[in-house]
Amino acid sequence: MTAATPDAPLWEPSPERIEAAAVTRFQSWAASRFGAPADGGYAALHRWSVDELDTFWQAVAEWFDIRFSTPYESVIGDRTMPGATWFPGATLNYAEHALRTAEDRADTPALLYVDETHTQVPISWSDLRRQVGALAAELRALGVTPGDRVSGYLPNIPQAVVAFLATAAVGGVWTSCAPDFGARSVLDRFQQIEPVVLFTVDGYRYGGKEHDRTETVAELRRELPTLRAVVHIPLLGTDAPEGALAWAALTSADTEPVFEQVPFDHPLWVLYSSGTTGLPKAIVQSQGGILLEHFKQIGLHCDLGPEDRFFWYTSTGWMMWNFLVSGLLTGTTVVLYDGSPGYPDVSAQWRIAEQTGATLYGTSAAYVMACRKAGIHPGRDFDLSRVQCVATTGSPLPPDGFRWLHDEVADDLWIASVSGGTDVCSCFAGAVPTLPVHIGELQAPCLGTDLQSWDPSGKPLTGEVGELVVTNPLPSMPIRFWNDPDGSRYHDSYFDMYPGVWRHGDWITITDRGSVIIHGRSDSTLNRQGVRMGSADIYEAVERLPEIRESLVIGIEEPDGGYWMPLFVHLAEGATLDDDLRAAIKATIRENLSPRHVPDEVIEVPAIPHTLTGKRIEVPVKRLLQGTELAKAVNPGSVDNLDLLHFYAELAANRRR
Repeated sequence: MTAATPDAPLWEPSPERIEAAAVTRFQSWAASRFGAPADGGYAALHRWSVDELDTFWQAVAEWFDIRFSTPYESVIGDRTMPGATWFPGATLNYAEHALRTAEDRADTPALLYVDETHTQVPISWSDLRRQVGALAAELRALGVTPGDRVSGYLPNIPQAVVAFLATAAVGGVWTSCAPDFGARSVLDRFQQIEPVVLFTVDGYRYGGKEHDRTETVAELRRELPTLRAVVHIPLLGTDAPEGALAWAALTSADTEPVFEQVPFDHPLWVLYSSGTTGLPKAIVQSQGGILLEHFKQIGLHCDLGPEDRFFWYTSTGWMMWNFLVSGLLTGTTVVLYDGSPGYPDVSAQWRIAEQTGATLYGTSAAYVMACRKAGIHPGRDFDLSRVQCVATTGSPLPPDGFRWLHDEVADDLWIASVSGGTDVCSCFAGAVPTLPVHIGELQAPCLGTDLQSWDPSGKPLTGEVGELVVTNPLPSMPIRFWNDPDGSRYHDSYFDMYPGVWRHGDWITITDRGSVIIHGRSDSTLNRQGVRMGSADIYEAVERLPEIRESLVIGIEEPDGGYWMPLFVHLAEGATLDDDLRAAIKATIRENLSPRHVPDEVIEVPAIPHTLTGKRIEVPVKRLLQGTELAKAVNPGSVDNLDLLHFYAELAANRRR
């Protein structure tokens, strides 16, 4: 395939692929059953899905055979945001749907577990169902009732999936943190929701080393007074500490699972915002809302079914773990990888994709760009013939990332850059198997998602940068935040700018062809002379330079009416920030973006600070540079390396002198 011109797609699905896609079959079925448009392709289907919202979600429920144990009175009760109600009167259970493939394919793998030794451990559908049944019975024996919170301090291992599904089966509310989170970070999250059970490991392996967590677990036990039970999973082989229950004893019985039938809007899990400027928001999503949204995403957008293998590099502290586990809904084999993304070398994830036969492999844009900088050749060095799609999220995939995947993995590769959020545990825009892929663009808004770009007055924009808004409710929008009795924190997080309309906090452009470009967070917006600019655009340009490992750009409104925009750069090994490199950085930005994007200063830093889920920290750094004290500018438990922030605090102090 020749290189794409600005208007030509990088990739187009073949007619055979379009015909075989589940979304094509869904459209044809919905046309005959519900009056969806039979012609006009995805664009027509999407328009119908937002114009006829009730009918669309009813069609999704029927297409995926949602088992309502009591029928619903209507699809949407109240559609006001916040507060929309879905399928009132209905009862169901998420875990029942996640495990129903065991009825037909008992001996095939539901899970494939891989650690840094790259040894594969399959867990069959029948064994997964048996373990969930055994553990659910034990949870009930411990007194766990619907609505009780159950927590996991666990890596991405099969036991985490079993514990989550058993919790959902009894109607409990699941929440988890990865074991690389320190005690304070975990307590900032778990203390808010007061769990009654804690599942925990004794430690974990990462980067070829063992990391003991017994002292952290002891602190969690001391500081979580609501715990009735602690379950010990001996990942490093230690005995259960005093008073803790042994995992093996709770999961050894051959017990058929009993699925508590709960209301559609019954809480399924609590996810957390990054919490960089205060306590993390405890985001509650419902059993029914997640069930429908994830069936739609995984079955239609990701096009996954029983013959597929779904691998996404993630940890239990990131919403993508929850999304990955929902691959079970479509009968898909889920690949769990526990370890460093780059151990023993930067090719690690590609090696796992090869070994597990992944058909959809998901990763971060940062990993793709790291592979590009390292000069690796996955398509040459690994058999990736089963990989049909590489999906990325976490940050926008730069144009060079699209080109690299096309050139170095396969020229007939479906590249799905997706964007959504922990807030909905899903995507607003991204993967569509029947549409072309254009460099630097997300393929389209997702079905049922009335995604728009708005100016400050609420006017929709096409071809211009605006705020990402969603004007219709989604089933997986939070039912509430924990400890937010009047809903004010929830309202202020999304609905303060445009009443009744979800504002997500991203800058986007919706193109004339209906694709979507993400420009970065709007709450750390660069605004020079009234022109708004996305930080992601600058990162993409700067990090093309081999000397730049990573960068961070901040815009500061100064008291005298001026505007200071520094660019902080973490250099590659052996690079020096001299006049030549500064000139190259500014020239790259000027040529690829505009003179207005060129920073006032380029400043070398020892590293770029991130949240615990790997996102660059922009807002707290801006607050520090504006003179806010470190203790007030950032929640220390939310940062991967707090020491890095002292650099910015000292820089701000020196500028004020």
